[in-house]
Amino acid sequence: MLSLSIRQNPEDKTATPVPDFRSVGTLARIVIAVNALALIVAAARASEWSRLAIEFIDLAAVVEPPLVFVMLLLFSLQPWLRLLSWPALAAAAFVLSTTGAGALALLLEARQREILLPGGVSRAMAWSVLAAALVLYYLYLRGKAFSPALSQARLMALTARIRPHFLFNSLNAVLGIMRSEPRRAESALEELAELFRALMRENRQLTALADEIALCRQYLDLEQLRLGERLRVAWRLDGCPDDALVPPLMLQPLLENAVYHGIEPASTPDPIAIHITRQGDTVFMELTNPYHESESHHAGNRMALDNIRERLALFFDMEAQLNTVLLDGRFRVTIRLPYRRASS
Repeated sequence: MLSLSIRQNPEDKTATPVPDFRSVGTLARIVIAVNALALIVAAARASEWSRLAIEFIDLAAVVEPPLVFVMLLLFSLQPWLRLLSWPALAAAAFVLSTTGAGALALLLEARQREILLPGGVSRAMAWSVLAAALVLYYLYLRGKAFSPALSQARLMALTARIRPHFLFNSLNAVLGIMRSEPRRAESALEELAELFRALMRENRQLTALADEIALCRQYLDLEQLRLGERLRVAWRLDGCPDDALVPPLMLQPLLENAVYHGIEPASTPDPIAIHITRQGDTVFMELTNPYHESESHHAGNRMALDNIRERLALFFDMEAQLNTVLLDGRFRVTIRLPYRRASS
């Protein structure tokens, strides 16, 4: 399963993390890399360009069965493979790939089916070693490019920051009720402190969805002080998986955008709607809010959305998506991410 932190090994902050063979992104890259190698071999074998497609199809018929078999082995053994160092992982991958390719080649020979690669079993195993070496080297380079040190630096740069105007507005709102509602003012200051404590926390670890929602409620309580009845939020949390792990400070910036771009410029109340649910192994989130066009606001909105989209990619690779749409004066953000729990 996916590691709960960008760091693969807390003891070694410079270590290159091993690939996650249960990640859709990793599996897709393996398929693309192996088929790209097959295409290169087909191009070398084709006597003329018109035969390239035929050669590639012939090679694919030989390459795909062992590829699928080896990927299933890697998927099944991921809980143990993730504990290995890179040299041990490479040795295990070579053994699995050669064993898988050799076993399938022997099976084809036993059934008296033609092996399209000359040389039979030995040639199939040799090609599997070459393919495994190239794919592992590519995954190693990619892992190095997204090494823990770089990922941590990027997360620090990408970590959402509450806009300064929110701090000033919140403090002014607290001052406004300090005499009339001292208990509410004290509670607001505690909520503000908790919010900024979360911002200052290291955000390399995934956090429970329940904690993220609690943080959002604290933020909305503070905004309610100054916006009053203009701020209305409709929560739909039926089926919400409280134990799901999400990137920290993922929902709060979306709510801040909704308030900043939708509620503040509006003269009449128009609610923000939040819907979170789980369907199988996927968590779906949808946030809609009124939207009032502004050039400066639009630029800030895109930056915040790109920020969250990149943090989702850092934690979940291709398994998470963030999409937006503006329709009939309402802005909708939808997020899809894999359901992960602390126990996994």
